[in-house]
Order: sequence, then structure tokens, then C-alpha cells
Amino acid sequence: MTDSVDRPDSDQTASDPIRSGQTQADQSQAEQSQAEQTQADRTRSGRPGDTAARAGLDRQTRLEAILDLLGEAGTVEVNEIVETFDVSPATARRDLQMLADRHLLARTRGGATAQSVAYDLPLRYKREQHATEKSRIAAAALDLVSPGARIGLSGGTTTTTLASALAVRTDLSVASRKLTVVTNAINIAAQLAVRQHIRVVVTGGVVQSSSYELVGPYSDQLLQQLSLDIAFLGTNAIGPDGPAVHDEAEARVNGQMALRAEQAWLLADSSKIGIRAFARMGELGWYRGVITDDGLSTDQRALLDSLGLDVLIA
Repeated sequence: MTDSVDRPDSDQTASDPIRSGQTQADQSQAEQSQAEQTQADRTRSGRPGDTAARAGLDRQTRLEAILDLLGEAGTVEVNEIVETFDVSPATARRDLQMLADRHLLARTRGGATAQSVAYDLPLRYKREQHATEKSRIAAAALDLVSPGARIGLSGGTTTTTLASALAVRTDLSVASRKLTVVTNAINIAAQLAVRQHIRVVVTGGVVQSSSYELVGPYSDQLLQQLSLDIAFLGTNAIGPDGPAVHDEAEARVNGQMALRAEQAWLLADSSKIGIRAFARMGELGWYRGVITDDGLSTDQRALLDSLGLDVLIA
């Protein structure tokens, strides 16, 4: 009776060199696929071992890291949060809902997006979006700056990139007059204040925590007393009605800065053209043109032409 009992499959495999070789090949292929997936995950995050490093974070740190992911890609999925932070799907959904309750993202089926948010994402979480385009736009704007110019800079990621470029251009200050930067953005003011070749004027006002911009009557009062050679304004959208931002107080300051400049330029990557935002930044006639990137479509270019704006492609 004992001789008639079938031997375990593992014994049969061990005694069959063909099946044994096939099993080892399958295992090797599975291990290779797993390694490739791990490397892909690491490449996607841009940091080796990123998932392991992010596991076990406290909730507030995890929420900030989720916003970093959102700022880089524009969207984030529940499954991505589960894998990146080693949390359960329920925890991932609760995290997204908490951020949605703070108006920092918009929930979607299975994740969240930075699009259609009623308020701006905090500036630090938008810094990676379209970074290459913003650098090119800033470089093109820099070419319009004359030595000793009086410049207006609103808040925003592209204007902050321009400020970084101005910080190292000591040749733009001349013996008779320093380069002067008037800004309502406290991050730009702090960045430039240590540069000896730049005179920094801050508008005053109440700080907007999401954008680091100063707004309100104090900003208006100062700007009304100044004259600028050129102003560079960030914007959330350029639609059929012209440039606009999400916040009406920021829109007013941007408009005042444009009005006080001999020429005002909008800095906007192509993703912002052809869409609308809540508050208009004053009259179209206050703006000379827009500096944008080469991703501009035919329809987007037609819109800018219909608004009467000069277009510089960076």
C-alpha cells in the first residue's frame, strides 16, 4: 500500500531535471520582474529607497509628503500613498480627505488632483510643476531688464525663479543707481535682501500664507506712490477676459503693480493659458505682453493674439 502512494510534487520536481530547470527559470524571472518594479518605483520618486525611508512617518509629516507628491505630478492615487508610505488604503483615504477639508487638493475617484482647487496650493508644493519651462521663462524675462532698472515682482513660482536669476546678476547695478526690486512677496524679499547690488522695497500688508504675498490697503498705498520701469507678474490663468488669479486681494495688488510700470509682462507657462481663475488682474491695457514656453498650442496663441498681448516664447 505504501508503494502506491504518490510522492509529493516537490520530490517529483527534484527528480525531473527539466521541470526543475523550468521552476528555477520561472523563479528567476519573477525575481527579475520584482527588481525592475522596485527600480521603477525608485526612479519615479527620484530618490533611491524612497518608499522605505517614508514608511513610519508621523501623520503631519506624511501629509506634507503627500502634498510634495501632488506638487510634482499634479495628481496622486490612493494605491501610490499605500505603497510609498506603507499605510492601509483606509489611512490613505483619510489623509486625502483631511487635505481636501483644508482646500489643499480636490478628491477624485481613487485619489486626488491639484486641479480645480478653489485655492492655491502653498507655494512650496507647486515649485516642481513645469520647472523647466519656468526657468526658461525667467531667463527670457531677465533679458528685458536694463542695468539700474526699477523692477516690480509679484509673488509666484516663476517670479521667484526670476528673483533667483536677478540675485547673481551684479552687472545689472550701475554706479549711479542700484537695481531696485519692489515686491509684495516676502520670500522674494528675503532671498534678495542679502544681495548688496539690489535695493529691495517691500510693499507691506497682510501675508497670504499660501503664496507668501502681502496684500491689502498698505500694499495699495505704497504702490500708488511708486513708478516702475518694468513689472513681472505671475498669474494663475489667462482666459478670454485676460489674466486672473484665485484670490481677489492678490489680483488687486498685481493690477496696481502693473499700472505703476512703464511696461508690465505676465509670466505664465502654457498650462495656464486658455483657462479661467476667480479674480481678474485689472485691465488688459495695463499689460504689454506675456512670456511663455514653446508648448503653446495654435488655439492658445490665437487667444493671446485676440487679447492684444505681445508674446515672447522662451
